[in-house]
Amino acid sequence: MKKMYIGFLSILAATALVACGSNGASTEESSATSTSEDKVIKVAGQAPPMTDVVKLAAEVAAEDGWQIELVQVNDNVAYNDMVASGEADASFAQHQPFMEAYNESKGANLVAIQPIYDAKVGFYSREYDSIDEIPDGATIAIPDDASNEGRALAILAEQGLIKMPDGIGVNGTVKDIEENPKNFEWLQVQLLNLSEAYDEPEVALVYNYPTYIAKLGLKPADALFLEQNADQPFAFQLVAREDNKDSEKIKALREAMTSDRVREFLEKEHSDTLVPVF
Repeated sequence: MKKMYIGFLSILAATALVACGSNGASTEESSATSTSEDKVIKVAGQAPPMTDVVKLAAEVAAEDGWQIELVQVNDNVAYNDMVASGEADASFAQHQPFMEAYNESKGANLVAIQPIYDAKVGFYSREYDSIDEIPDGATIAIPDDASNEGRALAILAEQGLIKMPDGIGVNGTVKDIEENPKNFEWLQVQLLNLSEAYDEPEVALVYNYPTYIAKLGLKPADALFLEQNADQPFAFQLVAREDNKDSEKIKALREAMTSDRVREFLEKEHSDTLVPVF
């Protein structure tokens, strides 16, 4: 009986040692997993060349042990929603005025961290080769969001096609137009759908970004006219949240996205569509 009791205690002790060993291994694995996850930076993006920049930055950051994961979305809201909810650490897809409009509409706390490049934006025409050819009463397609609407109208004012109030800059709306000598009609379209307006027979001019007009095989050199006075707030920005803007992840991401390799890539591969601003 005593031998059986001693044998039972031995088995119990051995089981306890195995359990302790198992718990220790699990703790170590959990710690390793946690450390690994801490080095993962999730970045939401929408389209090239923004997504290309993130992919190149991932190669740069990997040299310092960071893993940048691109989460690509299909619209101009999802990338902000992901960052605001914490599903992504940052995004690279927009300029600061667009981000601020999102913050205001959603009550979010997104923060512009670093300007990366300014896109060459302007107006394109399927039918006309000069401003003088644009007829009275022509329809002009511009973005329907406030930040891009104001920029589009400012470009038209640069060309003398309309007159905006003094000092309004890029903050104007169609309602603010003081003079419209050619009696233009306005077609306000979601930014992602502006390229489709290009082929509409009644549309004489379409405002657009290189990323979206490229779908039609066009580039800034094909524009009827481009923005003359680029404004820094419209540079495409690395965006994070108020609560993580000073984190090691965002510092590492910012460093990678402003690296010499990224600058060289932008200058060599995209000089016809954008200008680096870092």
